[in-house]
Amino acid sequence: MMKKLLILFGIISLILGIIGVFVPLLPATPFILLAAWLFARSSDKLYNWLMHHKVFGKIVRDYHIDKSISLHAKIISLSFMWTTMLYTIAVPACGKIWLQFILAVIAIGVTIYILHFKTKQK
Repeated sequence: MMKKLLILFGIISLILGIIGVFVPLLPATPFILLAAWLFARSSDKLYNWLMHHKVFGKIVRDYHIDKSISLHAKIISLSFMWTTMLYTIAVPACGKIWLQFILAVIAIGVTIYILHFKTKQK
């Protein structure tokens, strides 16, 4: 029963990670890493699938091996996040200054978090 729950939570985490690729306020990497952790404890098949996935596998392997993120991944993630955030802040849907401020603080926090990881050397 516990393995089935871990698999279920792993699948939910993976889905949230995939959504997080497209939604700037939802972080993709932590959910993908959580899914890998849950799969490692519940399903060898799903864990191996995720570790060898052509999109997410490298991220999970790099993180597990040496706690690093590639320069390419940092540039892409920060560029996409800042483009989306600046648009969202500059074109306010509801005109709330406090909401724009919160979005800017979140973007700065995520940037600091991503930049604190070592850069993967080729």
